[in-house]
Amino acid sequence: MQTVGPDELIRWLRAAGEPSRLRLLALCMDSSLSVSDLARSLKQSEPRVSRHLRILCEAGLIERAPQGQWVHYRLSPQPEALSFVRGLLAQLDLRDPLLAADRLAARAAATPEGAAAESRLGRALARLVSGTGAPSGATLVIGVSHPEVLAEAAGRSGAPCTALAHSRRAAQAARTLLRQRGLSCSVIEAGPDPAAWHLAPLGGPFAEVIVDDPSHTTAALVRTLALARSLLRAEGRLWIFERYESLEGARERVVEHPLARLRRLLSESGFHCERLSPLEEQGEHVLAALARAAQAGRSAATTSGAR
Repeated sequence: MQTVGPDELIRWLRAAGEPSRLRLLALCMDSSLSVSDLARSLKQSEPRVSRHLRILCEAGLIERAPQGQWVHYRLSPQPEALSFVRGLLAQLDLRDPLLAADRLAARAAATPEGAAAESRLGRALARLVSGTGAPSGATLVIGVSHPEVLAEAAGRSGAPCTALAHSRRAAQAARTLLRQRGLSCSVIEAGPDPAAWHLAPLGGPFAEVIVDDPSHTTAALVRTLALARSLLRAEGRLWIFERYESLEGARERVVEHPLARLRRLLSESGFHCERLSPLEEQGEHVLAALARAAQAGRSAATTSGAR
């Protein structure tokens, strides 16, 4: 265990003992991020986040790390400072809704420019989408967390595709992927909060909406589902891929099972859930749900029963 004198410890405590700076330390624990990435994650201005970062740097808790044209911030590698930060963050409940939202927003914002990180989970999700066949109309992809899903949607013959990326860098990575694969899909940059999205450029209605790693709080997820419901054709279908941790709030009095909660949110948003299953790949846990507008879902069920 690393130890330091009282003056140094007090300096670290003063630097870390502020809500925004504690959130920044938690984000820098996972990866190195730019000021833009961190500002978008905390939903604060870049000048304000820069001031917090300067205080943390001056205290020796984080350091600047040039990466190409960007300057990223990461935890200091100095053993004493690193031991202090890790010990401090070990006391945090990382399932806290605000901290979970920070992490997911940072993951979306920090998609490497000009690259798309493919994964076994992404391939599994793409197989689910392809297994239902091509829709008879346009597809909207909300979020581009898994490039395999975007490529599946964009690769369908004769079915137009539109994608909403939650950050500029995610949009750049998505466009690079599509260009590399010779695929056509309109990628629109949008923030992580659906309340701020401009729907006019999207067009619609859509035969299919795919929500890939959706909004990071329950309220934002409900708004996303409401928008998806309004943008879908009457007989359209919805795919939603939701991480487990974004469905559970550690401070809630009663915590529902993730499957029950997502099923409930879909129902309350006007959807009939046709399929809901958990997937796990390389430590990632995701719920995959296929749903249709409630009226369309009941009609399909009635027709199936009549047969």
